[in-house]
Amino acid sequence: MYYSYVLEGMGKGKPMNPSFALTLAVSNVICVVVFGHRFSTEDETFHQLMEAMEPIFKFASSTTHFMEDQPKPAYDESNMIQSIFDLFLGGTETSSTTLYWTLLYMVLYPDVQAKVQKEIDAVVAPDQMICYEDRKNLPYTNAVIHECQRFSNIIAVGLPRLCVKDTMIRQFSIKRGTVIFPNIASALHDPKEWETPLQFNPGHFLDKDGNFTCPEAFIPFSLGQRVCLGENLAKTEMFLFFSNLLQAFTFHLAEGTKDVNTKPIWGGTLQPHYFEICATPR
Repeated sequence: MYYSYVLEGMGKGKPMNPSFALTLAVSNVICVVVFGHRFSTEDETFHQLMEAMEPIFKFASSTTHFMEDQPKPAYDESNMIQSIFDLFLGGTETSSTTLYWTLLYMVLYPDVQAKVQKEIDAVVAPDQMICYEDRKNLPYTNAVIHECQRFSNIIAVGLPRLCVKDTMIRQFSIKRGTVIFPNIASALHDPKEWETPLQFNPGHFLDKDGNFTCPEAFIPFSLGQRVCLGENLAKTEMFLFFSNLLQAFTFHLAEGTKDVNTKPIWGGTLQPHYFEICATPR
């Protein structure tokens, strides 16, 4: 399976930064969807492709890029290639970044990590790989994944939208032609919607009986007609990667690591600062 790449890369027990391993694994899912081909993790061309993505993503998500004069695209091969590349770029960066934050939270909150592993061990046999349907029986694990998404808030400001007609939203008048940047963070960190909006708290996604529940304010994929095209794929990837990794390993910070900077690096997505972890086979 695709997440076996990460399992293999982390199984050596040495300190490592998991970012590139996660990117390779997540990207290979998109590669199969888009190209019909899965790359070896040792493939140099694949590595070059991943390394080229970072500056491209930074430019593509910049204000300068969005404010360029762009003619209406023709429906031709060139446009099709660009659309496919957009799927490839977006489907790799966002999911791998979220998983990167998720592993950081697990080493910062070892009690949460232990509780996830206890739930997994009670539901799934040690020699059995976790499948997506298992999420129904893993409410705490599912809640932790959702809280990682909410708390990391990797896309604080959504993609720009163009108002196509004069519109009233509450008391605000928005004129036709206005460019709007949706503030995703205002929903994910709204104190009216979340008990402890500025704290990592998986309880945000659990009811009083411990069942998984998802509040309406959880909109990391945006919402409406322009909701993220890859939402379902991303949810599947994050559950499978996260649950199988925690079934196989216990994660902790590399020896000698002191303070970890949890403030994000601003960019197309909000990235964690560099950190190293060790993965101990369970």
